[in-house]
Amino acid sequence: MYLQPLFGALANVFDGSEAIESHAREALLTATPRTENHYDTNVLSKPFLDVMSEANAHPVCKIIAQTPLQWAPPQTSNDAQYVAHSLPKVHVELLGPNGLVKSNSVRLGLYGILPNSEYGIRTHPAEEVFVMLAGQAYWKRDKAPYVIHGSGERSYHPSMMAHATRTTEKAFLSAYVWYGDISTENYVYDGIPSN
Repeated sequence: MYLQPLFGALANVFDGSEAIESHAREALLTATPRTENHYDTNVLSKPFLDVMSEANAHPVCKIIAQTPLQWAPPQTSNDAQYVAHSLPKVHVELLGPNGLVKSNSVRLGLYGILPNSEYGIRTHPAEEVFVMLAGQAYWKRDKAPYVIHGSGERSYHPSMMAHATRTTEKAFLSAYVWYGDISTENYVYDGIPSN
């Protein structure tokens, strides 16, 4: 039962109007997670726990904080620049080819960045949406300038749309889903944007 409450709560997080969110809900509600933990777990660091306990944090943050998870920097690419830029990030793939529960239709998980950090320009074939759960982040979509998003807001990225993320004084935590071509084979990381 340890993942079932989290999956049920996350299904309610993906309540937006984009079709990708209905795919996320369906995947979460039909998944059959293990009833016990079979992996090493890591505790989130204080900057994440601080924003997750703020009054405007999404209620799912309480469940996330109580669920033992294998938090680690993401491993979407072996590119040396990507690996270096991933050190201030936390990630756990809940559903997906490498997920705690296997899925070939979505990649869905939790993702955050420490304060004063950047995740540079990247593209991938899968469409994607991030739902902010706690804290704040600046999101860049295609050639538009960065826009700040807080808890409850979304950053949607159609297939192959370049996007980037940065934080200032606060960390952020989000839920994300990839849908469509969820392979990482054509994921491209271009580094920190110049503007």
